[in-house]
Amino acid sequence: MDIRPRLREQRIETPSWAYGNSGTRFKVFAQPGVPRDPYEKLADAAQVHRFTGIAPSVALHIPWDKVDDYAGLRRHADGLGLSIGAINANVFQDDDYKLGSVTNPDPRVRRKALDHLLECVDIMDATGSDTLKLWFSDGTNYPGQDDIRARQDRLAEALESVYARLGEGQRFLLEYKLFEPAFYTTDVPDWGTAYAHCVKLGPKAQVVVDTGHHAPGTNIEFIVAFLLREGKLGGFDFNSRFYADDDLMVGAADPFQLFRIMYEVAEEPGIAFMLDQCHNLEPKIPGQIRSVMNVQEATAKALLVDKNALKSAQAVGDILAAHAVLMDAYNTDVRPLLADLRQEAGLDPDPMAAYARSGYFQEISAARVGGAQAGWGA
Repeated sequence: MDIRPRLREQRIETPSWAYGNSGTRFKVFAQPGVPRDPYEKLADAAQVHRFTGIAPSVALHIPWDKVDDYAGLRRHADGLGLSIGAINANVFQDDDYKLGSVTNPDPRVRRKALDHLLECVDIMDATGSDTLKLWFSDGTNYPGQDDIRARQDRLAEALESVYARLGEGQRFLLEYKLFEPAFYTTDVPDWGTAYAHCVKLGPKAQVVVDTGHHAPGTNIEFIVAFLLREGKLGGFDFNSRFYADDDLMVGAADPFQLFRIMYEVAEEPGIAFMLDQCHNLEPKIPGQIRSVMNVQEATAKALLVDKNALKSAQAVGDILAAHAVLMDAYNTDVRPLLADLRQEAGLDPDPMAAYARSGYFQEISAARVGGAQAGWGA
């Protein structure tokens, strides 16, 4: 089978925040050459696309990427061969949100949070983005702290208002997270909660799966398969984790899990593949390049699965034969194939080495002196 046409069509969105400084709860580690504003973040993202050929869009995080002229930011992206991807709202980094944002018991705070979400739709209009990504840190730390059902009512009311504001061709993706920073209840803790709200709202509301937001041992590919069946899988935030929401490079901790997920979704149209990672120690741009390559490799292996052989084995209950079909694809070295595809597209077959030779890191390290570096929360 020739999987090259599908691989040529693949697109992976990189996040603006991955190019800024990040760290743990204890320390943010500064690196040389880190962007000082959204324009420089886009310039770095253009390097990832330049060497991989499949990362032409960049997700923004508001207010981290707030500018006075979003149409101008869009033109800047266009000039770099990029487009603006998902707009990510931020209703978790304000003192008013201590007890929640859209689920806060205080109507004033809920209004403030909703106004920000609606502002993000305005930014979508100005930048040409078709996707709003919503993640809420809302929840409680102690039994009795707030009314659990009332918080779900407040959440539903806010989502209805945002949904009504969406324009033609726009959608929002609702993200879920098992825990953190709320440790007793989280208002959107799992895919079922996100799914229930999205079903009630309609086709413009879909679920986004962050691969790090699950309990250890969770079968993420089952969640993916179920949401696909229901038409409610909107996209992924790809990263990797050993313990909780580690935000490591996708495929770093469990590449076989990434392969299993991609097997379920690789040939489905309309699914957004987005990275959501923090490169705390490793260099930012190479970290994104490597992550894009990891998704590419998992996708290529998933597309190599002999589905006819797999279905035949499944139909007669031949467990070992069915498992062998998957393992044969997973154990295939697809790197030569991807190198050939890059050469066909006029790219260097080794993106990591090509970036290292480009001198871009040395250039930005020398040029980006002065001003505040972008970072987590910037």
